[in-house]
Amino acid sequence: MANTSSAKKMVRKIARRTAVNKSRRSRVRTFLRKVEEAISSGDKAAAESAFKDAQPELHRAVNKGVFHSKTVARKLSRLSSRIKSLAA
Repeated sequence: MANTSSAKKMVRKIARRTAVNKSRRSRVRTFLRKVEEAISSGDKAAAESAFKDAQPELHRAVNKGVFHSKTVARKLSRLSSRIKSLAA
């Protein structure tokens, strides 16, 4: 348990930041799930539009420090190639 006042303040700050990051991560996962569902349904147009919506959200998560930049680049690359492979 935190003893000093500064340690207590850090506990509060960390709790706030954790809640914010958790909500951001959840939001990103929702966008990724929408892309995955569109890909699995085979609807290329829906997959492309969902992918377009997910891209800025993923990049925002990188800027906020929730995900590493290379993780997001890898996810976007893999999703993009899966969308391209769908029958038109």
